[in-house]
Amino acid sequence: MFWYIGGNESEGHFSVINEACSMFAHTNPLHLDVFQSVVRFEAEVVAMTAALLGSQEKGSGGQICGNMTSGGTESILLAVKSSRDYMKTKKGITKPEMIIPESAHSAYDKAAQYFNIKLWRVPVNKEFQADVKAIRRHINRNTILIVGSAPGFPHGIIDPIEDLGELATSFGICLHVDLCLGGFVLPFARKLGYPIPPFDFTVRGVTSISVDVHKYGLAPKGTSVVLYKNHDIRKHQFVAVTEWSGGLYVSPTIAGSRPGGLIAGAWAAMMSLGEEGYLENTKKIMEVSKRLQKGIEGIPELFIIGRPDMTIVAFGSNVVDIFEVNDTMSSKGWHLNALQRPNSIHMCLTLQHVPIVEEFLRDLTESVKTVKENPGPISGGLAPVYGAAGKMPDRGMIQELLVNYMDGTC
Repeated sequence: MFWYIGGNESEGHFSVINEACSMFAHTNPLHLDVFQSVVRFEAEVVAMTAALLGSQEKGSGGQICGNMTSGGTESILLAVKSSRDYMKTKKGITKPEMIIPESAHSAYDKAAQYFNIKLWRVPVNKEFQADVKAIRRHINRNTILIVGSAPGFPHGIIDPIEDLGELATSFGICLHVDLCLGGFVLPFARKLGYPIPPFDFTVRGVTSISVDVHKYGLAPKGTSVVLYKNHDIRKHQFVAVTEWSGGLYVSPTIAGSRPGGLIAGAWAAMMSLGEEGYLENTKKIMEVSKRLQKGIEGIPELFIIGRPDMTIVAFGSNVVDIFEVNDTMSSKGWHLNALQRPNSIHMCLTLQHVPIVEEFLRDLTESVKTVKENPGPISGGLAPVYGAAGKMPDRGMIQELLVNYMDGTC
């Protein structure tokens, strides 16, 4: 379940962001001179987000800047595009390559296809973190970018950002940190005393960061922020057109027109919650995450993948088919993400789960027992699909199946 806001849709925080979105539904920040209030909202959302991620610390360099986007994928796309063009200007690289751990988000694959960048996807280490030594072995004269996540989407584990920063600095290349999930949790978890390793612009070598406001920032869907170490890098994000008969044109993001209502909603979410609100929310979801981990550890047929740093807990099994467990949980109304390498499923904990985690653990225990006593796929379940996909050596065939599936459903 990826419903991050607590409560229901007709009260509390929902009503605040819904009202803000409604008030500014007609606005478009493409027209800077007309919708000045929305332009200011965006600048303040970016500034507040940057402050969470080290912009006010001495080590950041004092030039952190950025823009709002439609989501984590667009933020990552823009960071990759900007890194590509920046490195072309700086080092003359015309056949760009980037290196990512296999736990990094699929948005990087999309960026590689869109922007004609060769992608190296490197296996993670035994702790399911980015393998810095393996990444180093893939760096060459065409490398423009390496990537780390804090945390990674599959297993909720933070990559060694400091080590990646040292690597990027030593080779003079860019380092993007994906904080789409962690950006509005890790700064507050650190303040609450959790042992959070360095992850933001205070780390030497970090050149860009993506962070979603529409996840744990509790803003309306369609709001993210991309941040850069300085303006020299960000300038490569923009598209300026001088020879169009429609006049001079410049746009900061992939979209031209953008929904000002969503920007206003994000601003309202951050202003209404404030630091105390985010601290309180983080305390709740970090505590429920630990309760979930402890509960899963108490089910002997299951094991947790690595050591989760935040609010995503992935688990697998050497005793039962974990995808059959997932199907059984689906029949009980739970919707979990199926993962591969290794076969596992994960739970992304939000405020919605705080009062029901014990119910989840009871259903999980029952589901494991059911699958153990009666192994085999259930009618309408996806376990056979995931099981077969994991065993097929021809990944091109799987890719074709995915494309055909999408073509038939949209």
